[in-house]
Amino acid sequence: MPLKTNSNHRKRCSRGVFDWDNLLKQAEALNAEAENPDLWNNPENAQKVMRERNRVDKQIADFKRITQAFADGVELHELAEGEGDESTRAESQAELEALVAEISKMELEALLNGEADQNDCYIEIHPGAGGTESQDWAFMLYRMYLRWGERRGFKTEIVDEQTGDEAGIKSATIRLSGHNAYGWAKTESGVHRLVRISPFDSNARRHTSFASAWVYPVVDENINIVIEEKDVKVDTFRSSGAGGQNVNKVESAVRLTHIPTNISVACQNQRSQHQNREEAWKMLKARLYEHELRKQEAATDALNAQKTDNSWGNQIRSYVLHPYQMVKDLRTGAETSNTQGVLDGDLDMFVNASLAARVKGNVEK
Repeated sequence: MPLKTNSNHRKRCSRGVFDWDNLLKQAEALNAEAENPDLWNNPENAQKVMRERNRVDKQIADFKRITQAFADGVELHELAEGEGDESTRAESQAELEALVAEISKMELEALLNGEADQNDCYIEIHPGAGGTESQDWAFMLYRMYLRWGERRGFKTEIVDEQTGDEAGIKSATIRLSGHNAYGWAKTESGVHRLVRISPFDSNARRHTSFASAWVYPVVDENINIVIEEKDVKVDTFRSSGAGGQNVNKVESAVRLTHIPTNISVACQNQRSQHQNREEAWKMLKARLYEHELRKQEAATDALNAQKTDNSWGNQIRSYVLHPYQMVKDLRTGAETSNTQGVLDGDLDMFVNASLAARVKGNVEK
């Protein structure tokens, strides 16, 4: 049986995933920085250099490992075919196909080279119009992203959660922490549409609901965002969380509104108002940074990438639970009938397709 992995896969192993010459230059420069005796005079910069060096070293090691494994696998496969050893041939074929899948994943990760792609991120979720129906759908998205983050090995933290009056949520914010968290999650920003038989309708009618997910990067110390305090409105309120000695008895939760842009953030997961205020300022800086990134992208690509209404025409994905089962991404055409798997956090097929299409310029940034 002929080998299914063609010459393109060899090229992908040798130069498609990594810019080898550039990697070696980066490694040389980072090693020189790491050996500088004055490096640790600035601990924050030193940690950044060491993290970057570890990342480049890992890419070089992965390149060498995959290149060698692929060459060995092809040689073994050809020997097995020549000797008519079907068992060894099938085993080597499976190993080569696994390597090709790993190469594809690494190709996508290599594309995460945006200014903030390596940062942690926030995912903010809001229901559209429709009361309890939309609030319940927003909660389903909230749960989906928590599970997706856990599947990818990210640390998940609930920053803010405003529960609905009857069911679901009025809003929620999740923080995902881990390597390339923002890079992987950024294409999830947009409006999500759900079609189902409503569990809240006594006549069992079909309903359409909307909710939005808004993804923005955590701003680290190396990104300078200046916010004038006079431009920020500060509100405090009682937390609606699980409670505790003081959480629900005093106004510990904090909401900040940036007046010039009307961008608003809230935090209530910490025990004290001071801690919530500090986290809320971090979130506001992150939102304003993301806002500026999108303005730059719009100017470069002539695209309107600003936040849109939770309504028809602004959707990125449709989730149909009745009369048939289908989740379809409206930007890439990726679809699956495994709706429960998607709602349980199996989003990688959509994330990968959106990221690949975005890099090629086929979808909105």
